[in-house]
Amino acid sequence: MVDASFIVGIIGNVISILVFASPIGTFWRIVKNKSTEEFKWLPYVATLLSTSLWSFYGILKPDGLLILTVNGAGAVLEAIYVIIFLIYAPKKTKLSMIKMVAAVNIGFLALVVFITLFVLHGSIRLLVVGVLCAALTIGMYASPMAAMTTVIKTKSVEYMPFSLSFFLFLNGGIWSIYSVLVKDYFIGVPNALGFALGSAQLIIYFMYRGQTVPGKTQETDEEQGSGHLIGKVEMAETGHLPKASSLPKQPLSRQDSAVKIIKAFSMPPLELQSFWNQRDFTEQIGQKNAISK
Repeated sequence: MVDASFIVGIIGNVISILVFASPIGTFWRIVKNKSTEEFKWLPYVATLLSTSLWSFYGILKPDGLLILTVNGAGAVLEAIYVIIFLIYAPKKTKLSMIKMVAAVNIGFLALVVFITLFVLHGSIRLLVVGVLCAALTIGMYASPMAAMTTVIKTKSVEYMPFSLSFFLFLNGGIWSIYSVLVKDYFIGVPNALGFALGSAQLIIYFMYRGQTVPGKTQETDEEQGSGHLIGKVEMAETGHLPKASSLPKQPLSRQDSAVKIIKAFSMPPLELQSFWNQRDFTEQIGQKNAISK
């Protein structure tokens, strides 16, 4: 008979891999335009570190195959994203990326592996790597709290799309169940936090979903379609509109909306890919309104 933890782990693998694969639309756009535009590279570098550490944890842990497979696949995808970003990034950005990748994804990771294998012994190895993985994942899961604060202040869900909240809730819930079945607190604690934050975001979303940002008409909402609710957020870190700015009135094409919906799915898998481009979006709004005046 198939063990319940194995079935839940498979489901978690599928969900997480879908999350890891969600930025494909973003990078197809980068390759097509031969430019990284205003996209941020830090989430992909950080997620590469996270998936690499979790893969190492899966190697160390007895019966850690499901942890290894999902994070190994995630590490490969994130490495591809980072390479593509390096190819098309401006020279200044490229240099910053190379320094960060060398320091974090190569230097720090190599140091952790070396100390774990040659300095630490026995169960302490799993303990140290598990604590590092859990701490990193908690930081990633906590990042969307900025969006929750923005929603409460603006009374609008413009900056907290439903898809992000739902997948945070779903991913955290599945891996929390898995952690209980296999009795692994390093997986359980950060994902339980992710589940709780996802639940809170869904509650807040349904509380404010009928309200709009001041100055934004119902006609504009209908013209843009539901895609704009997701498209205006891609891994952003803050969510405040400039006081003198209003939202742009130009309708988004259906194609652009679809691409942005895909991009908005990016989040911590265990995860990161939180709200980094929000600042850039609000700055662009301010610039456009300044020009129009």
